[in-house]
Amino acid sequence: MNYQHKNLLENGRWFDLSLMEQMANIGAEVGRAINWKNKANLEYSRFAFERALELLWLTIEDKKNYGPKLKELCYLKEVLGDYFIGDNQYGSSDENLNKYFYPFNFAARKK
Repeated sequence: MNYQHKNLLENGRWFDLSLMEQMANIGAEVGRAINWKNKANLEYSRFAFERALELLWLTIEDKKNYGPKLKELCYLKEVLGDYFIGDNQYGSSDENLNKYFYPFNFAARKK
């Protein structure tokens, strides 16, 4: 796989971050994907979505997130895929995705 976040992977920095920090970073990429989608730049939106998905996969692979958290992370992957490349069967919106990630950003800044 061709990782876009190679520096996070090579030195293991991603796995040193708390779950709140990981989710805040994923949320930033999701926010970028939404913003580019709204600006009708679907190519940039797709790139941002792919970066978000890559970070989400790394978060899923992080052993500290196993247990009940893992189920939520896998469900999030499904929801994001449905929203950005699927038929949006879950009825997600820009607003509710941003609202989902906002608390993680707030918590990560408080750390």
